Parts: sequence; structure tokens; C-alpha cells
Amino acid sequence: MIHPVRRALAVAASRAPRQFLAASRTASVRSVRAAAAGSYYSTTSRRLQDAFPSQLENLASSTLPKVVPSVPQTLTEKIVQRYSVGLAPGKKVKAGDYVTLQPHHCMTHDNSWPVAMKFMSIGASKIHDNRQVVMTLDHDVQNKSEANLKKYRQIEEFAKTHGVDFYPAGRGIGHQIMVEEGYAWPGTVTVASDSHSNMYGGVGCLGTPMVRTDAASIWATGKTWWQIPPIAKVTFTGLLPPGVTGKDVIVALCGLFNNDDVLNHAIEFTGAEETMRSIPVDDRLTIANMTTEWGALSGLFPIDSVLASWMRAKATVNAMEHPELADKAKFTDANIDALLENPLVADPGATYAKQLYLNLSTLAPFVAGPNSVKIATPLKDLEAQNLKLDKAYLVSCTNSRASDIAAAARVFKDAAADNNGVIPKVAEGVKFYIAAASLLEQKQAEDSGDWQVLLDAGAEPLPSGCGPCIGLGTGLLEPGEIGISASNRNFKGRMGSTDAKAYLASPEVVAASALKGKIAGPGWYQKPEGVEKVIIGEGNGVVEQDKAMSIEDALDKIIAEAESLIAAAEVESSTESAEPAAAASETEESLTEILPGFPEAISGEIIFCDADNINTDGIYPGKYTYQDNISREKMAEVCMENYDPSFGSIAKAGDILVTGFNFGCGSSREQAATAILAKQIPLVVSGSFGNIFSRNSINNALMGVEVPKLVQRLREEFGEKTLTRRTGWKLTWDVRRSKVVVEEANGKKWEQKVGELPPNVQEIIARGGLEKWVKSQIEA
Repeated sequence: MIHPVRRALAVAASRAPRQFLAASRTASVRSVRAAAAGSYYSTTSRRLQDAFPSQLENLASSTLPKVVPSVPQTLTEKIVQRYSVGLAPGKKVKAGDYVTLQPHHCMTHDNSWPVAMKFMSIGASKIHDNRQVVMTLDHDVQNKSEANLKKYRQIEEFAKTHGVDFYPAGRGIGHQIMVEEGYAWPGTVTVASDSHSNMYGGVGCLGTPMVRTDAASIWATGKTWWQIPPIAKVTFTGLLPPGVTGKDVIVALCGLFNNDDVLNHAIEFTGAEETMRSIPVDDRLTIANMTTEWGALSGLFPIDSVLASWMRAKATVNAMEHPELADKAKFTDANIDALLENPLVADPGATYAKQLYLNLSTLAPFVAGPNSVKIATPLKDLEAQNLKLDKAYLVSCTNSRASDIAAAARVFKDAAADNNGVIPKVAEGVKFYIAAASLLEQKQAEDSGDWQVLLDAGAEPLPSGCGPCIGLGTGLLEPGEIGISASNRNFKGRMGSTDAKAYLASPEVVAASALKGKIAGPGWYQKPEGVEKVIIGEGNGVVEQDKAMSIEDALDKIIAEAESLIAAAEVESSTESAEPAAAASETEESLTEILPGFPEAISGEIIFCDADNINTDGIYPGKYTYQDNISREKMAEVCMENYDPSFGSIAKAGDILVTGFNFGCGSSREQAATAILAKQIPLVVSGSFGNIFSRNSINNALMGVEVPKLVQRLREEFGEKTLTRRTGWKLTWDVRRSKVVVEEANGKKWEQKVGELPPNVQEIIARGGLEKWVKSQIEA
């Protein structure tokens, strides 16, 4: 009966209005959905589990198909295509593929010295391509201790020795430098050992984060591995209204699409030409920067006329201020002409894992918080609450460019009109901190007079750098205080005390709040007539197109269901005809090869941290991140401190840590993984992992597996949430049989199939992580 079913399905598909699309798109959708489900070790049972590939150059060509039909590509896929090495002839990359990337540039910041230590420890002595590497000092620039200054000297000397481009402390935040100096060039792949590398997408550059071990590999070989994420398209419609900024756009996206809608996706922003013209490049940088907080791995804007105009302006300024550079400058008309001669664009019919839209015309000023970007509240609602303010921050790579400083200064200039022309002071009891994204941006603000306006208002200037945004230096939030910041991340405890409340908003709202002593806006926004709510949804925001997409989705579902029936019929038929052979085959297929010395099973008592979105600040506090002399014992002591101060006294060596969904979101700090290892916890189980944590875990030999059913069962059993609890349950991960076995406190046992742990990942973990694995490859 199988063949008639297939024929019926073929006939049905042939009668559909999109016969070719159905076949090709279904295959692509399957690969994308598999990629979406395959973060870390998922509970989807697959013979070839998505996992860490070898760093060897010929890996991609040895594992990818030799002949692949041409398919439409997204902008992300086209850029990755250009920077992938070792592809089979004619291979077109797509979401879900593992590739060996040779990025255009790789930036490291204060973590450059730890990266250098890894680089040297693996036996490398020469940077593969010193033009590929950029080093910037930006995170702990206020720290004048001898230990920090020594580290900064070591980084500078290392850069000089290897001929690497180097930017000293105070010059600016690394991401801003990468953009303004042209390292993040449109149509390229540029990475950094920092989670906000997504910002480069604001200028059409595919920016994505790497971790320290990856950076060391790039230094040594010029390459690293990457799995192309599922790709989401976000379509903007309408026009950005006066008084609404890029910060409001991304705060609204994070807060309104707050169910991990784009978790571990690559985002492509698009819209009609008129719509995109209403979003300047500085606003695009803000939006792209905070796609990190939205859960994405990149946030890519198109290479369009808005970007071209911005680049032309940069070229003009550079020619005037640095004529000696001439053709050696990055921003030149010749380079821009070459870029625009054949700009990369997504192909019509390219496949996206999901599509969302936001009508900009319906958007109003929004504020994120407290202590979460997933809580977005219209400004007018918070204004009505009269939330007294203690500190305000105009800092970070997100929103402290000259245009942002100008917006903040305008608030005080407008207020001066009602104060006899005198710039008013910030409200009594409020501290207002300002730090430019770079010295170039600060100079521009000084030349315009905007910087001085803020100083006259009583703002306290800080060096150009990360500072309070990362919880370092002057002006951190004290217990019980309320702060509002133009930065990107307001996780509990990140900007100071875990007992403080942090909100995020646009520069003008931050300035107006500092002026009025409470969370408030400048009054620039006027609600358009007929607009009652923000219009968002799935699709393109165009009714006709979205209706057509719904039909396509329905057909995909029908095909998937039919294929499921076929598969079930095949299994049943096979079982009836050769049950003993089938059983033997099934047993053989279910066993995973275990490398010598790797444990076949891992067991322990479950300790349950019942929360979703536990971020890396919660796992390992930012104040310790750039102290390179922290002992393993201290790391164990502060593990999960910002999430639950009592975790350290509850958790024991050998426990299995189980958490909710999206565990390890946030920054790229590898200590989030190594602190758990220092606590002698060998395995983390979650509903899902943040991609950057998964990458760090593999690279540092921490094992992890996704078991959503376990999280659900624990919540059913224990009901009321407790931050950390000992459960009395036992979990065993049977690595050979690719399953977990759970024994509940009452003795009830159940099991769940999980993805296979491939030999290449076993080898990396068995050797103690990627650093030691690379060293073994170099020494071999």
C-alpha cells in the first residue's frame, strides 16, 4: 500500500500551484527545522547529530554533498558562501550546514591576553594572517590597578610583535571601532570574541560572536567552524514616526516577540525602500546590536541607498581629515563603487525558517525592564507610575554615538527655553553618566557643542569604553536603586547590585528621565490618529503575501504528515516481513560508538534551577569576568551567584544541573561554562541552550543535553517555583544508547531518547576542550 500513497501524494503535489516550490522548499524547511531543533544535544534522535566539526580545512569538502542543485539563497547564506573554505565544487550553502569559515576580520578586546595565552598554549607561535586580527581595549578601562595595566601592556606588546592593528584603552568600544574604521565591511563576515558582534549587521556586515577558544583558533589557522543558523526575516512596514528611535524598535521586538521567537536564528531585516529610508544607519546599528538580547546570532540589514549615503559621507570626511591616506583608506569612493557595483541581495524565493513583521508607523517609545529585555512597556505607562530615578546612563556601543549625544543634548536645550536660556541641571539626587562610543564620536559631539551641553547639565563624563554597561568602574547601581540606561543589557546584577532595578530606553528618554528625576520622555512623540496598538505578526505584513504563505505552510504540513504516514507504513511493513532482522538492526543503529576513555554513562542527583533565560551574568558575574587571576575555587564559589546566592551551598559535586529554557543566553564569557565545571558539575540538562553557551561548553569540555520533557515533568511535580532545589531524583545519561533515564523520588523510572554524541565531540571533551584538542592536532 506504500506505493499508491506515494503516487497520490505526487499527484496532489503536481496539482498544487507551486509544484516545484513544494518539493524544494519542503526539503529546505526540513533542514532549517532540524537546525532549529539541533542546538547542542537535542532530544531529537538522529543518527548524525548536529555537532562540533573538525577544524581541519578539508572537513567541509569531505562531509558535504558533491553535487547540490542550485537553490535561492538568503543574504546571510550568500555572505557565508563567500567566506567558506573547502566547499565542494558547486556547493551552495544553506541554513543548517556546517562550514569552515575564514572571516574577513576577528576582533578581541580585553580578553586578548587570555586568547593569547590559549594561542601560545596550543603551540602556535605566529598569527596566520595578522591583517585579519584587530585588538581593542575597551571593557575595564577605568581600572588602573597594576594587574590590569600589566595585562593591557602585554596585549599591546603582543599586538606590536605580531603586527596586529591595536587600539588602546580610551580610544573607543571595539564594536564601534570595527564599524567606523571599516573593518566591519558590508557583504563580509566579521567576528569578535564578544556577544554584541551582531552590531556589524547594521552596516550590512554579517557579524556574529565567537568565543575565546575560537579566536585563538582563528589566530593560529585563519579559520573556525560555524553552523549556519535557521534564518528569520523581519519585515518593517510603515515609517518610523518622529520621537521614535531604533532603540524603541528593538526594545519593542524583544518585548513583544518574547517567546524565544528568534532564539539562535540569524535575522535579516527588510522592508520597502521608503520604509528603510526612515531608519538611519545609527539606528540600524542599535537594532542590530540588541538582536543579541533578542536571542539571535546575527542581525543583518540590507546593503541599500541609506548605507551607501552613510559610507559616502564617511569617505568625504576621511578625505578631508586624512588626505595622506589617499587610496589606503578603507572608506574611499573607489571602494564604495566596487561594493555597490554588484551588491549582495537575497534571492527571490529564498527560504526562511520564519517571517515576522512590525509596522513602524504604529510604534511609540518603549522602555525595557526592570531587569529584563523581555518586558517592554510603553513609555506613557511608566510615566504614569512616577518611578523615582537614582542613576541614568548614556553609555555603550548601543547608543552613545554623536547622534545619540545630540538627541540627549536636545532635551536639555529644549528645557533651556523655559529656563531663561540656561541649560538646566539634572534632577537633585540623580547621577547622569555619559561615555561616548569612541573618541571620534566624542570629538564630533564636542565640535557640535552637544557634549558641553550635557556637561553643563551636570553629567559626569567617563572614558570611552564599556564601563557601567558591563558592571565595571564608576557609577554602578546600589541596592534598592533604580537606573535607566541607553545600553543593551539590563540583566539582574549586571550593572551593579542584584537588588537594583535597571531599565533600558532611548538616549532622549534617558536624558529626560535624568532631567525630571523619574522615568519620563521629552514629549516629542505625538500619537498618530487612529493608532491604538503596535501592529506585529507573522509573515510580511502584506495581507495578500501572508495569505499565500499560509497556503504554503498548510501544504508543507500536509506533505510532512503524508511523509510521516509513509514512514510509519514502511516501518510496519518492514517489521512484519523481517521482525528479527529489524530488531537486530534497530539495536545496532541505537548504539553510539564510544571512544576509549570516554564514559558510557553519566549519573547524578538532579539539582533543579527552575527558571528560563538564566543568562551568563547570572551564571558568572561580570565583575569577575576580566579578572584573569580568579582561582578555580573562587569560580566555584561564585557560580550562579547572581541567579541565586544560595546555589553554592545547595549544589554538590557530582550533581546534574537541570534548568529551564534558553539557558546561558547573554554574553560570550566562557567562564559561564568553566565555573560550572569548577563546581564539579559534569552535566547540564535544559529545555534549550543559548547558542553561545553551547559553543563555550563544547570548547571547554562541559557536557550538556536538551530534554524539554524533564523540565516539564519537574515543574509538574514541584509546582511552586524555587530558585534552586535538591530533587531527590536521579538522572543517567546513557551515552552509548543516546537516551536519558530518570528515576523520580518515588522510584518511578522513565526514559527519553536524545541526540547522539558523535565521536568528534567526544574526542574534544575527552581531551579537556578545544584548546587541548587543537594542541594535539598541532603536535601530531
